[in-house]
Amino acid sequence: MPPKITALPFFVYPVSDMDRACAFYRDGLGLVEVARWENMWVEFAPRADAPGPVIALATQMAHTTPGAPGGAVAIETPDFEGMVAHLKSRGVTFAMEPADTTACHFARFHDPDGNHLVLHRIHDA
Repeated sequence: MPPKITALPFFVYPVSDMDRACAFYRDGLGLVEVARWENMWVEFAPRADAPGPVIALATQMAHTTPGAPGGAVAIETPDFEGMVAHLKSRGVTFAMEPADTTACHFARFHDPDGNHLVLHRIHDA
């Protein structure tokens, strides 16, 4: 049996322009900067005191390409429609327009570097 995994502390995306990326995650998504290492690594969370994983942005990641196809980070919001409207007002285009399933509402969009994000709201039980 492998050693126990105790946490998933962050998800990281490579970015080409840290200032532009930070503006998107801070002003566009309303996330809070919780850590910074110079201008090479910045972490964002829903709140300054939020436990759990953060989204990290990095300009110094060897062998990575900002916006390359791959995984996605899902962002939960209680005001799904309001966040969709807010993002559209900021010029964000959706790779997949908002959809409603039996379990949730979701929509796919990209940050300024093309990294894949999912806006999500789970249905009330």
